[in-house]
Amino acid sequence: MLVFIAKRFLWMIPSLFAVSFLAFVLIQLPPGDYVTTYIATLAASNEIVDQNTAAQLRERFGLGDPMLIQYFKWMWGILSRGDFGISFEWQQPVSDLIWERMALTLVLALSTLIATWAIALPIGVYSAVRKYSIGDYFFTAFTFFGLAVPSFLLALVLMYVAAVEFGQDVGGLFSPEYENAPWSFAKMVDLFSHLWLPVIILAVSSTASLIRVMRANMLDELPKPYVTTARAKGLSEFRLLMKYPLMIALNPFISTIAWLLPNLISGSVVVAIVLNLPTAAPLLLQALMAQDMYLAGAFVLLICALTLIGSLISDILLALVDPRIRLE
Repeated sequence: MLVFIAKRFLWMIPSLFAVSFLAFVLIQLPPGDYVTTYIATLAASNEIVDQNTAAQLRERFGLGDPMLIQYFKWMWGILSRGDFGISFEWQQPVSDLIWERMALTLVLALSTLIATWAIALPIGVYSAVRKYSIGDYFFTAFTFFGLAVPSFLLALVLMYVAAVEFGQDVGGLFSPEYENAPWSFAKMVDLFSHLWLPVIILAVSSTASLIRVMRANMLDELPKPYVTTARAKGLSEFRLLMKYPLMIALNPFISTIAWLLPNLISGSVVVAIVLNLPTAAPLLLQALMAQDMYLAGAFVLLICALTLIGSLISDILLALVDPRIRLE
């Protein structure tokens, strides 16, 4: 297992370089660059920028260099100084913009994961054990609802209910008085008082899908001979479920870690925009639209790194939980 982990770490290095280069190229494939987008924005406001000013802006941002030179300069700054460059649009270091958003994104994603697992796991087991019961039909209807309703529509409905029926401030993760305040215990309490709405919205669709997966996996395991043998030996039903079929049926839950980490950045863009959440996804979308290549490239590089790390964690946990897939 240690050899497998070491090999995966070594393969992560060239993978990161390859994906970062492809991302850097793809960001610059659309016609023009950030200066072109900036000039178009000014033109929409009846402000004219002459060619000399545009050339000076390109020289200032280093956009006059060949793309390969720009990439190597960017990567050398990351490797030597941990410098991801300066955001063209925000005129701030990219690292400051990323970590400012990532902390809140991490809190939101982990809260959603805990809520999803806490709901989907027991309901999936219940639906499998009580197959075709009234409860099973009820939860099946819930899963179809969760899969069918778009997240942004659910966000709009819950925002209306929270604002009109309960008089709660919706939109964002903080009240106005805490939005720019330094971190304190009161600010953390305010954060968690606003966190329930996006957690419910983001958890509904993922919970619905995992319930169906857990139910299907448990139904596959329950009729198998080892379950019948354990039951015949007098093992209680609860211990039987917890010790054998549930551990095997957990595989898809653990596998979700591989896409959970990159989903911290790229997932739920529409919901984050509707709820005005200060997370990473809206900033990534804005950077791509503005062709802010250093900011967008840093996000894509981080998504790649989190995908590789998530896949490694998922493989290790799967090997620990399921003896059938352990590596010798």
